[in-house]
Amino acid sequence: MKLIIMTKPTFFVEEDKILSSLFDEGLDNLHLYKPGAAPMYSERLLTLLHEDYYNKITVHGHFYLKDEYGLKGIHIDDATSLPPNGYKGHVSRTCHTLDELKDAKKKSNYVFLKNVFDSLTNGNEKASFTIEQLEDAASHGLIDKKVYALGGMNIENIRTARELGFGGVVVCGDLWNRFDIHNQLDYKELILHFERLRKATN
Repeated sequence: MKLIIMTKPTFFVEEDKILSSLFDEGLDNLHLYKPGAAPMYSERLLTLLHEDYYNKITVHGHFYLKDEYGLKGIHIDDATSLPPNGYKGHVSRTCHTLDELKDAKKKSNYVFLKNVFDSLTNGNEKASFTIEQLEDAASHGLIDKKVYALGGMNIENIRTARELGFGGVVVCGDLWNRFDIHNQLDYKELILHFERLRKATN
């Protein structure tokens, strides 16, 4: 089962150090997601990371960064928008309904299914599906190894996602909530939790 870590939606001082440590601990797929931020801030973060990590990073928006830094690929935040003209390479996308999965999978390396569980990052984002709906989708082949569960992912829910047939999980809040960007410098607990997440997905 694949493990994807999604960045916090905002930039913070220790971010490059933490991301470097996560890569050193075995992270092989980071999604750089900074909605609404100017691209110069993403560029600055990338320049603070070792170039050996670039091929493990997928970028949401500002797709020119993919070629400029030799990143892994691009992520489209909906099921239907097309990649930039002439784009060749790794594409992933986000689906918001089960009906979108079939077509989206055909034109993507993998897809996220959003709001599988209640969000740990945004209290307003509740689960969009019942377990019964997800089981039904899995039985009809909609959920498979190309579909990754996004929303409310933690150690407990990873087990459920695996049982439902998801090929991977996308973790955000469960990891970043372990580090207070305003008051902490020590991020050992965050790294230890990443190790627990890796074990849970192996």
